[in-house]
Amino acid sequence: MMTTRQRRNSHYSKLLLPLGAIAVMAYFGYHSFNGDYGIWSRDRMRREAIGLEAELASLKAERLALQERAKLLRPESLDPDMIDERARRNLNVLKSDELVIDLAAARQAKAQ
Repeated sequence: MMTTRQRRNSHYSKLLLPLGAIAVMAYFGYHSFNGDYGIWSRDRMRREAIGLEAELASLKAERLALQERAKLLRPESLDPDMIDERARRNLNVLKSDELVIDLAAARQAKAQ
């Protein structure tokens, strides 16, 4: 003769599925805000992108200014003033009636 064991229904077994579902929803809810691609991270990435776009615009403007200065040094379009400026800077040559203001030294003194 075989005996069978009867189990009593536990009150806790009824709570197992809802608690599991709540835990899964809490996990995904937390990561939807705080995860690598969550809402707050997306806002942070947007702010960072705006800053990087501003930096890109300033670098493009600086590049264009440098290209314009480089155009003046090309052999087909030499600018006498540019040649004079570069030669004086490289050779440290001044005329007797000229005054030189070193902007780099002034900026360093101001920063300190």
